[in-house]
Amino acid sequence: MRDRRSVVRVQTGVRMEKRILQVLKALANSLDLTLGDLLEGIVLHAFEGRAPFSPVTLEKIRTLRQVYDLDLEAADSHQLTEPPAGPSRRRASRKTNARHR
Repeated sequence: MRDRRSVVRVQTGVRMEKRILQVLKALANSLDLTLGDLLEGIVLHAFEGRAPFSPVTLEKIRTLRQVYDLDLEAADSHQLTEPPAGPSRRRASRKTNARHR
């Protein structure tokens, strides 16, 4: 087993599709990891061209995808869009900005 390595972690405000995040949080919880630890592991494996998940973990992911109705696939990556902000979102934004003036 490798020695633990000391690193510097930073807080980030990454935006992500809601159901993907729900699956990731639930998976991290089931593996007794923080979300950050899970994401670091996925990225480090990907950087080396290695699969990050065992067959058992992939089965957990399949179950969680059903629970959270996650129907997106790898082919959908970089093709996702968000609906434009509706009038109610714009009004709420203006109210918030007005309070901070």
